[in-house]
Amino acid sequence: MKITRPILAVELAVAWADIQHHHVELPDLAAPESLINETSSACGHRLSFERLLHEAVHGVAAARGIRDTSRAGRYHNRRFLAVAWELGLDHPTDAHVSTGLSLVRLRPDTQLLYSPTVERLQLALDAYSQGARGARSVFLGPPARFGSSGGGARVKAVCRCGRNLRVVLSVLVKAPILCGRCGEPFLTSTQAVELEHPSL
Repeated sequence: MKITRPILAVELAVAWADIQHHHVELPDLAAPESLINETSSACGHRLSFERLLHEAVHGVAAARGIRDTSRAGRYHNRRFLAVAWELGLDHPTDAHVSTGLSLVRLRPDTQLLYSPTVERLQLALDAYSQGARGARSVFLGPPARFGSSGGGARVKAVCRCGRNLRVVLSVLVKAPILCGRCGEPFLTSTQAVELEHPSL
């Protein structure tokens, strides 16, 4: 069964645009498909509208020049929480010892505001999950590891000529990083697999 990745990527982009409608300083989401297979223990969410809004908090913080995390992107600080509150998220418990205030949740008023968006995205996520269960398994390499410096989780990016590097995902999706040897863009493991196996 073919996975409905393009549909989900489109719905992620539409949901992001809905958030931008309410928060105009939020930058564009350059590669929504990059979120589909990316997991982050620092953010602590499976892919959902709540997770997308969490990522939007990081986007607004970056646009404002706010350092909202520390400890290589794992620890979400009170500056993160302040922006999260503006975007409609709250942190109902004490800070976690290693991830800080990362486990933010949709407030009831936010759920109501984005209700059509949440429902539409959830339908796409459900369709994607059903397709993924029917697809053959593909090994995408080890999960992303946190780098030794600030900026968030680093992912492996590869070039067709065989070179690879580790880069913060948010940096990679802003604009292509071109290989100095062959001039081709570096891709995440997921993007590379999709080029080789477009039917997945």
